[in-house]
Amino acid sequence: MATLPITKRGADKLKAELHQLKAFERPAVINAIAEARAQGDLSENAEYEAAKDKQGFVEGRIQEIEGKLSAAQIIDPADLHADGRVVFGSTVALEDEDTGDKASYQIVGEDEADIKLGLVNVNSPIARALIGKEVGDVAEVQAPGGLRRWEVISVSYL
Repeated sequence: MATLPITKRGADKLKAELHQLKAFERPAVINAIAEARAQGDLSENAEYEAAKDKQGFVEGRIQEIEGKLSAAQIIDPADLHADGRVVFGSTVALEDEDTGDKASYQIVGEDEADIKLGLVNVNSPIARALIGKEVGDVAEVQAPGGLRRWEVISVSYL
């Protein structure tokens, strides 16, 4: 199985979700199933069906998170020593060469990505264009609106 890169913060978030599912969600679903069974005929029991559906979702999510964590290569950006190069986990300040717009992104794993928070998936076009670049380099990114050229202003490992 291939390893999946994930930041320490992302791994901690997955571990917290896993704990929530195992410690609280799973027992609540078991109780809901027991209560629904106590009502009698299961063939026409909507509460029982809903609880079984939720149990399937909870168990599936537990397996998914455990699989991701077992394949995870946890990277702490604070421990990176990439000599100013853009690598997984680094935070990059950029300036659009055409418009002068500024942006800052951290390159993170698939499960952590949230563009509104400036977290871009390592497999996204912008992250792929930035990997390996240094301050002063220009990354060309094919965006939905056309080709954009971003200059790397700074690279940090937070």
